[in-house]
Amino acid sequence: MTRAETTKFLGQLLINTRFSGAGKHWASEVSIDPWTSKAKRVDYMEFCPANQYSVSGIEKGIFTCYEIKSCKEDVYSGNGLNFFGEKNYIVTTMECYKEIQPDFRSGKFANYMREKHPDSSIYYGVMVPIPFWGEATEEFKDPAPLSEERDWKLEVVLPCRQGIRIKSMTELLFCMLRSGH
Repeated sequence: MTRAETTKFLGQLLINTRFSGAGKHWASEVSIDPWTSKAKRVDYMEFCPANQYSVSGIEKGIFTCYEIKSCKEDVYSGNGLNFFGEKNYIVTTMECYKEIQPDFRSGKFANYMREKHPDSSIYYGVMVPIPFWGEATEEFKDPAPLSEERDWKLEVVLPCRQGIRIKSMTELLFCMLRSGH
C-alpha cells in the first residue's frame, strides 16, 4: 500500500472498530485554536461520557485524540501529533511501531515531542492493526501486509495512561462540532 492508502486504511479501521455503537461521539479533522498562530488539527477526536443520562456523567467524560501515521517518516514529519485529550494514541502499522519502539525506550520520541509539539500532552500510546484472529505478539514477530482482503482489529500495543487536559470540555466539544465529523 502507498502512504496515502495506508493512512486511509488506518482511518477507516479506526472508525469501524472504535467509533461505532451507542455512546460514541467523535469527529475527524478537528481544528484547535484556528485562525491563531497556535492552530492545530487533530485527525480524530472522541468524547466518551461516563454515562448519557446525568450532568455529572457527562462532565466526567474524557477526550481521546488519535493521530494516523502511515510510517516512521510520517511520525517525524512535524505534522500532527496534536494531543489534547486525557488519552491520546498514534494509530500506525506494526512495521512503523517496530521502527519507532526504540525511540520510545531511549527517550528520543519524548524529546522530539517536547521540542516540536510542546503544547501536546505527554500521555500517549500506540495502536496498530492486527488480523482479527491474531495476537499482537505474533504480529510483532512477523507483521502481515495490510490488505482489504482480511478482517482487522486495532490493538493497543503501547497503553496510554490517562492524563490531564488543558482545554475545557466546552471548547473541545465545540471544536468537534465545528469539524462536522
